[in-house]
Amino acid sequence: MEFFKKKKKPEAAVQTAPCPSNSTHPFSILEKYIPLSETEIKLYRALREAVPIIDAAISKIIRLTGEFRIICTDSYIESEINKFISNVKVNSCEVGANYFILSHLNQLLTYGTAVGEIVINPEDNSISALYNASLADVALTTKDSPLNLIISHRKKDGSLKPVKYPELVLISSLNPEPGRIYGNSVMKGLPFVSNILLKIFHSIGANWERVGNVRFAVTYKPSSDAGERAYAKERAAQIAAQWSKAMQIGGHPSDFIAVGDVGIKVIGADNQVLESQVPVRQMLEQIVSKLSIPPFLLGLNWSSTETMSDQQAEILGSELEAYRRLLNPVISKICDMWLRLNGYQAEYKISWNKIKLEDQLHIANSRLINAQAREIEKRLEAESMENNTYHMEA
Repeated sequence: MEFFKKKKKPEAAVQTAPCPSNSTHPFSILEKYIPLSETEIKLYRALREAVPIIDAAISKIIRLTGEFRIICTDSYIESEINKFISNVKVNSCEVGANYFILSHLNQLLTYGTAVGEIVINPEDNSISALYNASLADVALTTKDSPLNLIISHRKKDGSLKPVKYPELVLISSLNPEPGRIYGNSVMKGLPFVSNILLKIFHSIGANWERVGNVRFAVTYKPSSDAGERAYAKERAAQIAAQWSKAMQIGGHPSDFIAVGDVGIKVIGADNQVLESQVPVRQMLEQIVSKLSIPPFLLGLNWSSTETMSDQQAEILGSELEAYRRLLNPVISKICDMWLRLNGYQAEYKISWNKIKLEDQLHIANSRLINAQAREIEKRLEAESMENNTYHMEA
């Protein structure tokens, strides 16, 4: 019967994907070795979630980087490779190498290092998919020589196992320091500034919660009469009960009537609320300057005459070109692998679409004009109401 049994087809395996856990330990997370790099991963992920302007700036950079296509000397090969670029499977649900490259750039900007993999289908030796690996599942080390990179898969017990086919793994590093493998995130240096910013926001929220839900201090001072002093405790309890009844929310409004020297003050009413606009702007300026994005592209209209100058457009364009140069080796490795597996040999070049900062400039200018128009409308409405009030009084 074994002779007629259908042979099971080999499945395309991803080397850098996390292994399924068979642990039944209730605290199995303690079994996993957590290196320093994973702490940095959690930190930068938390920064993007806690400070929306950082997430918006990185997303803006990724969208402005644009898409690419391949230009070959052979028109047939060019058509086929671009068809592959458009239709290759990426991760679980996405399609297209452009999506893979932008996700690779997202990981590169956020963590300073990005890891991906070309997944080969062993049945027909073709590229089955492209996979964006998690940095928590991969370790980059060197052994005998600093030029000899070893790519390892991190197991659940914390041990490292070198991948079988390192030539299929795609790695990019952003501004690595000399002697280090891992790169530096564009958010490096922002945790301190962001911590101050979040403290200000938390304090503002706490102050508004206190202001919105007012607390009162009710003070009862008994007179020097011995009889009144004897019943001071009972009268204080009665005052407290009546005050609590008068301040109940949801019932009918009631008055509070007390006999004697009773004083009522709002707790914290004499405190001065700190000015937050200047320090918040100072922190945001540090964040924006680190991420190399003009502030008004992120909705920060600090000046009514702020526009994107040619110098700013040039600087932003050079930043995007630098990110494209980091991505070109990854794209070339994918294309070279596709050409070899399909038996083609042709010269090609990577063609990115033109960076159109003019569109962003027009969008920002239109927002500025709309804001100025709203201010003019409010001023005209206020002047009209003043004139109507003057005529009615006359």
